[in-house]
Amino acid sequence: MKTNKIIKKGLFILSGVFGLFIAILLFHIITAKPPVYDTPNLQVSRIDFKSNIDSLQARQICSDLRSIKGLTSDSIIVKRNVVVYFHNNKITNSEKVFNELMSKRHYDAKRYILPANLANKEVCPMNQNSLSYKLSQKINRFFN
Repeated sequence: MKTNKIIKKGLFILSGVFGLFIAILLFHIITAKPPVYDTPNLQVSRIDFKSNIDSLQARQICSDLRSIKGLTSDSIIVKRNVVVYFHNNKITNSEKVFNELMSKRHYDAKRYILPANLANKEVCPMNQNSLSYKLSQKINRFFN
């Protein structure tokens, strides 16, 4: 009889602690606000070169691009005859970057412009008609 009372008391205390944890979790979920980041709006752009870029030219292009305002030093990728870079579209755009790069040295290159049929295409990798996408959207709207 005494052990039954102890077990009941232990289970009651354990369920009370568990209920308290659930209440704290729900409070945090309900009162949480999405974080606001003061980060730049990064955009990816590309410049196509007519000839292959060797390592010396790659270093030269990278140093020229790093001197342009709005680009960061770790956001430049040079492969074969293509340079891909990320820039803050609040500070600069791809046309300004290209013009500044061409004014520093004369490169045999052209700015890559996305074709119109790809410019309007959505880039979300999920099927937006799927159940999992709709469910995740509802959950996201609920918590935000």
